[in-house]
Amino acid sequence: MLADTPAEPDLSPRRMRGSNHNGMRQFNERIVLQAIRHHGAIPKADLARLTQLSSQTVAIIVGRLLDDGLLIKQEPVRGKVGQPSVPLSLNPEGAFGVGIQVGRRNLELLVADFCGQPIQRLEFHHPYPDPDQLLNTIAEGLATLEQRMGPLWARTVGVGLTAPLSLHQWADLMGGDAALALARWEHIDLQAAVQALTPLPVAFAKDTTAACVAELIQGHGRTLRSFLYIYVGTFVGGGLVLAGHIMGGERGNAGAIGSLPVGLATPGTPAPPQLLQQASGWQLEQALIAAGHDALQVHRDSIMDAAYAPHTQAWLAQASRALAMTVASAAALLDLDAVVMDGSLGAPLMAALKDATREALQQYRFDGMHQPELLSGRVGAHARAMGGALLPLHSQFFPDKDIFLKQDHA
Repeated sequence: MLADTPAEPDLSPRRMRGSNHNGMRQFNERIVLQAIRHHGAIPKADLARLTQLSSQTVAIIVGRLLDDGLLIKQEPVRGKVGQPSVPLSLNPEGAFGVGIQVGRRNLELLVADFCGQPIQRLEFHHPYPDPDQLLNTIAEGLATLEQRMGPLWARTVGVGLTAPLSLHQWADLMGGDAALALARWEHIDLQAAVQALTPLPVAFAKDTTAACVAELIQGHGRTLRSFLYIYVGTFVGGGLVLAGHIMGGERGNAGAIGSLPVGLATPGTPAPPQLLQQASGWQLEQALIAAGHDALQVHRDSIMDAAYAPHTQAWLAQASRALAMTVASAAALLDLDAVVMDGSLGAPLMAALKDATREALQQYRFDGMHQPELLSGRVGAHARAMGGALLPLHSQFFPDKDIFLKQDHA
């Protein structure tokens, strides 16, 4: 889980420091890799300045990373006084991570390279995630990716598995045959089942937390310190970044905005609806099905065609009001810089949802608090699988505060 996984550190010269203590070798290597990840190709002298490591320490670390195939040398930069400098950059083929995203409507497998870019992707759609069929498809997908990658597969360091928590709890909502299949998940350890399919280590994170990690590492997280992340798919969910750190919570469920009530409870009346009942793609899917349309239309750009307008406009009005209430409540509680909205729905529909939410926010007062900026996510529909692929890369190659604790107790 990501509950104890720190986010990327601030790499300003004031904050990004390594240590020349011999016991910090692994941390120093990760700091050097992170400096290159943030600043791009950079010579050793600048690495020493940024990390505040000695030139000798940087030279030793760079030598090891070159030998391990994690760094590559670029063409020398000439024209300055003295010897030409040789910029160092990450080797995209230095290591790979596999992300497996189990969704209520789809299964996605994605391979990310050492620079965090997707290089292979497989996607499968299903009406609901049947355990037996899903695990068989994962096994076949892993075999296909290994075949496509060829010799490079040997540099794959692990699998990041992402899925909604407690899949079985959605049985009543989805109903029909889906209810029977989803109920079976209550007795299945998904992480253990996937681990049995591969010799690679498998780590797990809640799907929307993984998507938030992708946004933190590859998107707005490079410049934002605190933001609420909203992911709108079959069901809406979220993640939370405060002061540059992913907030996992005691049970790994921080940022679970889908469970937020979007109304006041009144004695003697039914409980107010939760956000997931007002702003999930599920409601639009059901409206489309009732009108004789394909439910998967919600993921296509053509969902904004005039033929679907009666359904999309009604859903946009309902969803945007619920999301605006969520944003206003979160802003008061968390003092956010921004709210980042992404999802697996069609890009034009997501853009319309953001615009409608921004308009609905005008009905709320922000006296005494900062009104966060509402931004579109930069990672996109595949953020959950991308976040999964980043998990093993993050755990092995990103700076990790827990290394200090482990070394102190070695």
